Amino acid sequence: MTIHPSSLRIHPLSRPLSATVRVPGSKSLTNRALLIASLANGTTHLTNALFSDDSRYFAKALQTLGFDVQLDEANHSMTVTGMGGKIPARQAELFIGNAGTAARFLSAFLTLGNGEYILDGEPRMRERPIGDLVEALEQLGCDIQAMQNAEGKMQNGQICPPIKINASGLKGGKTKIAGDISSQFLSALLMTAPYAQSPIEVELTTDLNSKPYVDMTISIMKDFGVEIERSGYKSFKVSPSNYQLPITNYPIESDASAASYFFAAPAICGGTVKVENISRKSVQGDIAFLDVLKQMGCEVEEANNSITVYGPQGSSIVGVDVDMRDIPDTAQTLAAIAPFASSPTRIRGIASARVKETDRVSATCTELKRLGVEVEEHEDGMTIHPCQTFQPANIQTYNDHRMAMAFSLIGLRFDGVTIENPSCVSKTFPNFFEVLETLR
Repeated sequence: MTIHPSSLRIHPLSRPLSATVRVPGSKSLTNRALLIASLANGTTHLTNALFSDDSRYFAKALQTLGFDVQLDEANHSMTVTGMGGKIPARQAELFIGNAGTAARFLSAFLTLGNGEYILDGEPRMRERPIGDLVEALEQLGCDIQAMQNAEGKMQNGQICPPIKINASGLKGGKTKIAGDISSQFLSALLMTAPYAQSPIEVELTTDLNSKPYVDMTISIMKDFGVEIERSGYKSFKVSPSNYQLPITNYPIESDASAASYFFAAPAICGGTVKVENISRKSVQGDIAFLDVLKQMGCEVEEANNSITVYGPQGSSIVGVDVDMRDIPDTAQTLAAIAPFASSPTRIRGIASARVKETDRVSATCTELKRLGVEVEEHEDGMTIHPCQTFQPANIQTYNDHRMAMAFSLIGLRFDGVTIENPSCVSKTFPNFFEVLETLR
C-alpha cells in the first residue's frame, strides 16, 4: 500500500493467501446493545464493542442526553448506566453524522423522553428517508416534525432529518410500517416498545427487507430478558416490560459485514484466510455471505470460534445469480470479486441499497465501469461480466466505507487500483487497511 491523506494505492499480492485476521466488533450489535443498555436499569459492560464513527456518534448522543457512557477504546469496552426507560435531558440537539442506525434508533428512543429533541446529521443524512418511521410513531401518538422542506424532504415527499421530536412518553397502541426501505425502522420500534405505557402492535404493510437484522434485534432483546410475540415477519407485539442486565459482561460478536471482505479475498487471490472470533451460529445475517462464496466454488471450514475460507480448487470462481435482499451490505463485496469469475454474476433484491451512505447500486456500477468492467445496472441490482483486461483507475468512494473496502479487493489482484478518500472506512472499520495489509 502507498498511503496519502487523500488516496491510497493498493498493491497486488505476490502469492496465494495464508493469513489469520480479526475484525472489529459488530456495528449492528454494538448500537443495539448501547440502546438497550441505556433503557435497562443499572450498568452494562459491553466487551469487544466497535469503536468507529457510527458507534461514537451514538455513544456521544447518549452522553448528550445525560447518560453515563464510559468508553475504553484500548480495551474495546463500553460501560453504560441505564435509567430504566427514562431520558435525563429534557432538551438536546443531537448530531449523528451519517450514522443511519443512530438516526433510526434514536428517533424512536427519544419519544420516551419528556421535552424537545432535535436530530440532525451530515448533508447525506438529510437525504436519507425516515418518513416511514416518523409516520409509524405518529400513529402511536408521537409529535415529530420535519424541520425544513428544502432539505428535510426528498422529491417523493419522504421526510428526512433534521427532525424535531416533542416528547411526552410513548403511549402505545397499534401502528403500521413499511419494511422495504429499512428494517431499522422496525428494529427501532421493537427495542423502544417495552417502555411504552401500553402494548405496541406493529403490522408490516410490505415485505420486510434485511430480515436477519430484525432477527438480531429480537435475539438481543431476549438476551436482556424481553420476549416479543410475532406472526412471522407480518406482525409483532411487545408488552410493557423492563430490560434485565446480563449477569456479567455482554460480549459483542465480530462484525460479519466487515469479515466479508476477508472471506472474499481467497476467492480471487487463492489460498486461505481464517477470521477469528466469529461463528456460523452468529446472529448476524451477513454470515450467509459464506453460502454465496460456496456457490462460487470456495470451501468454508468452521471451527468453534473461527471461520476459514479456501479459494476455489479450479482456476477461478464461477458467477452466481443471487438475491441479496437479506444481506445487502455484502452486495458490494460480491460485486468486487464478480469480474474475476468465469461467467456473469447477477445481484438482485438490493433496491434498498440506493438510500444507504450513497446510491450503492449506481456507485458500484460506475466504479466497475471505470475499471473497464462490463456491467448492466438494474433497478434492484446489477449484472457483472467477467473481465480479462482491467484499466487503472482512481476509485471514487462517495464517502461510503463499503465502496472503499470492497474495491480494495480488486487491488489485491490487479495493479492499478487507487482508493480515493480511504479514511471513509472510519465509519465502521477504522483500521481496515492495516488489517488488509496483514494479508501479505
